[in-house]
Amino acid sequence: MRHPVIVAMALAGTIALAGCQKPGDTEVKRALDSVNVIDESNLNDIMLTVADPNEAVTYFRRASTANPERLDLQRGLGRSLVRARRTAEAASVFATIVKHPDAGNEDRVDYADALIRSGEWKRAAAQLDKVPPTHETFKRYRLEAMIADSEKDWKRADSFYETAVGLTTKPAGVLNNWGYSKLTRGQYDSAEKLFVQAITYDESLFTAKNNLVLARGAQGKYQLPVIPMTQTEQAQLLHTLALSAIKKGDVATGKTLLEEAIHTHPQHFEAAVRSLRTLEKT
Repeated sequence: MRHPVIVAMALAGTIALAGCQKPGDTEVKRALDSVNVIDESNLNDIMLTVADPNEAVTYFRRASTANPERLDLQRGLGRSLVRARRTAEAASVFATIVKHPDAGNEDRVDYADALIRSGEWKRAAAQLDKVPPTHETFKRYRLEAMIADSEKDWKRADSFYETAVGLTTKPAGVLNNWGYSKLTRGQYDSAEKLFVQAITYDESLFTAKNNLVLARGAQGKYQLPVIPMTQTEQAQLLHTLALSAIKKGDVATGKTLLEEAIHTHPQHFEAAVRSLRTLEKT
């Protein structure tokens, strides 16, 4: 029963002794600094992932202003601005970062990403041209594919998309982009297959589901595909399919699909109701 008291006294003596020794002070400070670095690193990660994007911007702006020599904090500011969809500001931050002597290839890729999001395609391409071919990352090739798409260089786009897919364990987004690229080229069958692949990797990706229906509608396939979907999603996809049919001149089919969408939706489906009323007036 007396052991805890003895241990507590021994610890107290150790702490008191450490307080009298200068080397001990240095070691304790070093240990505390180490803990602070770990805590800050964890906080930075949280701010860049799950925190509110605008709160993250405020955090990194304050931190980078207080520590202007810290390149990691400037990177955090740029990436948090991208998350907050303040892409022009993000591009400005990365423009400063890439001029730093310690900047790396990934900083230039991040800069290109911010430029693309701001609609600065040519400037983004110029930045990626400065990245050596040995820097083979998923993000780099995804951006290269998007730029090739914007230039309608389909052969390069397909090559970059294929490489990007092979460099990630979560390819749903890039498969959806690739499928949309095929859709815009009129290659509907290829687009359909890519959208199905995207949904296989991420069943919650509604954009890919909607694009899949567009690809099927363009081929005159007016049945919903067998994919995971909620009742609300089913109604929305039926609406998309109806509009595709109407656009192709299959008005009767479109009307039937609109009625089905209205009856399927668990609530009032205003968009489908409005489309049906417009169709009935013509």
